[in-house]
Amino acid sequence: MKIYLAADHAGFELKETLKQHLSTKGFEVEDCGAHSFDPADDYPDFIIPAAQKVAEDPGSLGIIMGGSGQGEAMAANRVKGVRAAVYYDGPLDIIELSKTHNNANILSLGARFVRAEKAREVVDLWLGKTFEGGRHQHRIEKLDTILC
Repeated sequence: MKIYLAADHAGFELKETLKQHLSTKGFEVEDCGAHSFDPADDYPDFIIPAAQKVAEDPGSLGIIMGGSGQGEAMAANRVKGVRAAVYYDGPLDIIELSKTHNNANILSLGARFVRAEKAREVVDLWLGKTFEGGRHQHRIEKLDTILC
């Protein structure tokens, strides 16, 4: 499975940690940037290309990071076919439901709120879950076909 990573300056360090973690677990990882720490960078410059790649590559997933993860998810969710869920600590049920009920194909992490060890745990949990389909399928179809 291919995983696209992207982060701004606030998520850069966490992205680098997760890139190594995912690679050691055998995932194919593509780093969409930032490729160096730059406090003046803007998250849409990295998040939008990563989201586009996820949307164009069926079966792939994305993990994006920023200070809160909120703006990053908002940016990603503007790409048709993307369903980005935000996590910045809290109950792990949120991670599970984002995949099993909402078929999230991008996980957005708030790097200022999730430490590296917890982020690895969350990513492993998220990657281990699958979409249940069933009663949730028609909702996902609505999300993926609506034109704004």
